[in-house]
This record gives sequence, structure tokens and C-alpha cells, in this order.
Amino acid sequence: MTMLLEKLAGIESRYEEIHQKLLIVGDDYQQAADLGKEKAELDPFIEAIHKYRESLEQLDGAKSLGESGDQEMRELADLEIESLTAKISELEKQLKRMLVPKDPRDDRNVILEIRAGAGGDEAGLFAGDLFRMYSRYAEQKGWKVEVLSLRETGVGGIKEISAMIKGKGSFSRLKYESGVHRVQRVPETESQGRIHTSTATVAVMAEVDDIDEIEIAPSDIEMDVYKAGGPGGQSVQKNSTAIRLTHKPTGIVVQCQDERSQAQNRARAMSILKARLFEIEENKRRQEQDADRRSQIGSGDRSEKIRTYNFPQSRITDHRINYSAHKLLSVLDGQIDEVIDELATEDEAKRLAYAGFEDQG
Repeated sequence: MTMLLEKLAGIESRYEEIHQKLLIVGDDYQQAADLGKEKAELDPFIEAIHKYRESLEQLDGAKSLGESGDQEMRELADLEIESLTAKISELEKQLKRMLVPKDPRDDRNVILEIRAGAGGDEAGLFAGDLFRMYSRYAEQKGWKVEVLSLRETGVGGIKEISAMIKGKGSFSRLKYESGVHRVQRVPETESQGRIHTSTATVAVMAEVDDIDEIEIAPSDIEMDVYKAGGPGGQSVQKNSTAIRLTHKPTGIVVQCQDERSQAQNRARAMSILKARLFEIEENKRRQEQDADRRSQIGSGDRSEKIRTYNFPQSRITDHRINYSAHKLLSVLDGQIDEVIDELATEDEAKRLAYAGFEDQG
């Protein structure tokens, strides 16, 4: 509790400092806006702190009453102490969660990339299943899905797809999905009924705003313009509107052809490129901070096997948290909140422990 009270005292001190500065800010509108924004971010903290301190005072009063009163008064005090202790415990958990720094990317849109891995045509079909799963999940959340680029297989599967998912909090929910997804099932083309194992790789990146520090020198980009093609290589555009960007320093290649104009495709491709570069920088930062990296649920590494979809047993297993459930079909139909909730809860517990609140309960 001592550490918690010290942190809360620091927040209260900063809040009072902001209040005093706002009284004398004068005509400096930018400073007033910055201070106002910080104050608004701290307002929920201050409200919770006041409730917490008030409850602590009430608890002290109830204990004093129980020590000095008669038998009936002591029984009433014991009930009050029990109620206040539970309330204080919940307020402490709430304050600890608030004290753990929020991922600044949580409210951003998502750039989702899915690629077929090992398993031939079956891997492509599985990649298509995953895209439908995320699309249906987005629909349930009221988010919008826009396909940025798509390469299909000849049997109705997906070799590679990039999509933008727009919606408040989309990254906060989908950020746990990066990694290798594995499926175990009997392919439709398998006449002997043998179970095959195939994989697909999922990458979830936060959309990068122009204000982010991702500077790309024009000399670092090679741009190719070509006609957009449909399935099987057929031409679907008479004009050259499709864009291929190659980032020379990293070798990253981004293609976008689904917009109607060259300018729109270039803007989309630049957005994807910035997101990939931002992801690289984030991974570097996590690797440099080993303790911080260990406190996360999965590194987001595309080579990390995170989940298995077992059709014969109708079971989904997330290997990071040893979670298993026999509800595979409903999960593939987009009902993945339960899995994500488990991942988010475990992630929060790890971040609380890393912040020094190992006793959060």
C-alpha cells in the first residue's frame, strides 16, 4: 500500500500544479490547451483517489468505533469494516490498473496482414478462414474493413491479404493476434481422410499517423506503377493505377491496387509501409528492454506459434496462456472475444507485476 500511496500523492501534486498554472496561463492558448488536456486525463484518477482516501478514513472510523463501543456497536462496526475492506480492495485494483501506462496505440486503426504459410492450397484456404473470422469479428464490433491488397489462390484461398480495420479500440483488441496460426484438419482434397497441419501468418499493426516520427526519405523509395490485375492475372484496369513501393534500406515491398486512382493506391501503400517500419522500431525497442518484453503477452513476432485450430476435436488452443475451448466453429465465425479477454487479462496481470504491483490479486 505504501508504494501505491506514494504514486497517488505524486499524481495529486501534479494535478494541483496544473490547476495553479491554468490560473496564470493568460493568452498562451497552446499552453492552456496542453494543460487542459493533461488535466482531463488526470480527472478520472483524482476522482478515484478521492473515493479511495474517503474509504480509508471511513475504515479507520469504523475500527475506532468497534474498539470503543458495546457488543451491538462492535457487531455493526464489523459489518462496516467488512464492506469497506472489500470496497477498498476494488478501488486499489482500479487505481493500479490506471497507473500502468496505456499502450498509446490502443485507439488506432489496424492494418491486418495474413499470409498463407506451410501447407500448399490448404494453407491458402486457412488464410481465407482467418480473414473471414476477423471480418466477422469486426462486423460484430461495428468496425469497417477495407481490403488494401489481395493475392488469391486458384482454389478459392488467399496467398496474401492486407486490410485496414477502422474502429475505436480495434488495435487494443486485435494486437494479440500477431503470430503463426496453425490448423489441423482433413483437407477436402484428401481422399484417405488423413489430418494435415497447415499454417498462416498474421501481422497486426497500428495505423501510423502523419504526426508519428516515421520519416521516409523520397530517395529511399522505389515506386513501380502497373495495371491492376484480378484473379488469374486478368486485367481489371485499363489504366496503370496499381502501386508497388520498395523501401530500399529494409527491402520491404508493399503493393496496393484496390483503389481507383494511382494517388489513392500510393497513399494506402505508404500507410502500410509506415506501419511496417513502425513495427520494426517497436520490436527493436522491446528487444532493448528485455524485462519489458518479458512482461508482454507475446512479442508479436510473426514466427511465434500462438494458436492451434483442431477440427477433429473442435478445439482451439492458445499456447501463450494455455487456453483451450471446444468451440472452434463459433470462433471461426468471429466470436473471439472470450479468447481476447483471456489474453488481455493475462497481459494486464503481467504489466501490473512489472510495474511493482505483484500483490494485485
